[in-house]
Amino acid sequence: MKLRKLAAATALCAVGGLGATVAQADDLTLCWAAWDPANALVELSKEFEAESGHNMSFEFVPWPNFADRMLNELNSGGKLCDLLIGDSQWIGGGAENGHYVKLNGFFDDEGISMDDFAPATVYAYSTWPKGTPNYYALPAMGDANGWFYRQDWFARPELRQAFKAEVGRDLAEPKSQRELMEIAKFFQGRQIDGNTVYGASIFTERGSEGITMGATGALYTWGFKYENTPGEYDMEGAVNSPAAIEALEFYKELYECCTPPGYTNSYMGESLDAFKSGQVAMAMNWFAFFPGLYADPDTGGDKIDFFVNPPQNQAGSTLGGQGISVVSYSDKQDAALEYIKWFAQPAVQAKWWSLGGYSAHNSVLNDPSFVESQPFAGDFLVAMQDVQDFWQEPAYAELLLAMQKRLHDYIVADQGTAEEALNKLIEDWTETFEDEGKL
Repeated sequence: MKLRKLAAATALCAVGGLGATVAQADDLTLCWAAWDPANALVELSKEFEAESGHNMSFEFVPWPNFADRMLNELNSGGKLCDLLIGDSQWIGGGAENGHYVKLNGFFDDEGISMDDFAPATVYAYSTWPKGTPNYYALPAMGDANGWFYRQDWFARPELRQAFKAEVGRDLAEPKSQRELMEIAKFFQGRQIDGNTVYGASIFTERGSEGITMGATGALYTWGFKYENTPGEYDMEGAVNSPAAIEALEFYKELYECCTPPGYTNSYMGESLDAFKSGQVAMAMNWFAFFPGLYADPDTGGDKIDFFVNPPQNQAGSTLGGQGISVVSYSDKQDAALEYIKWFAQPAVQAKWWSLGGYSAHNSVLNDPSFVESQPFAGDFLVAMQDVQDFWQEPAYAELLLAMQKRLHDYIVADQGTAEEALNKLIEDWTETFEDEGKL
């Protein structure tokens, strides 16, 4: 399949005079997670090096260790990172603890407008307090948790006939969470090409953020809220609402009915491996991986297709993605700000998308050719309209570990009920917010 390229991607031009104002070339270090988009950023940044005279180094940390490594670096006032592409949940701590440079004045001086970026990404990746025009990052990498599936299996006449007979509808992309489970149950344990296959690979990992990022894909579509009133931390009746309880029960059933054997502690890598090895019919993962999945010689191309996290009571997708910040402890802040200025250009953003990054710039997202530029581009646009994120509080790590424990204990370890798990989670979060002086 020959894909149309964004016309704007060919329009990348040098920034006039970018290097002329620099007294000396600095070596800059950009820190991020180790994954496919980071490799694309290395390639993209070669043009910044050529135009500015600065040399770029990169510190990429595997996802399981990324948060611990980078948050320890920030909390110690370390000078390793001049630029940091940090998770959306870090923005509160980055701002309140003085880790990130506030960018408002710089944006004003350089004519960089946050109106030029998708509103959901500005809100999630850049602002603190949330929704205020106080910016500590430039949206760098839009992302959401989505789904992909074996299109070649869905197209097989014998499987389509069997599904129609069992379920009473055509085998197609699910239009709801309930339909997703029906498809997963249909494929679970089925023989395809002499191999036993399974319904879906989902997130169950306990140690970092995995099971929370997976389960919220169900919770948000049932209408889960962290608070009844934004900013009031009034969680009773929101976190443990009847809809939230039902959603959590659903995710537990999906885990129990329809995942590969031994799938007790799985996140991004395990989900990708299960799909690429031909074990599962469907898999959840971040849109960031979709370019690589589509290019895979064994399960990509015309064998794969993609869909947005299906709604239930409402549309909702778990937000991923990050903003890029200047680290306040850097001795090279001026050069780091040059990188931000360069990266914010529409032409650079178009090149970023063409290389496999996910631009949040409206000039890219609204380009008439964007939807046709990749087979998952349209789904990405839809997903980003209804994304929700975890707490972005400075105490987010403690809040996240509590949710990881409560969800894993219930879903995987089969301890207690969904209602009990959510009630305990409210107790955990209440204690944290009391310690923070917010309750």
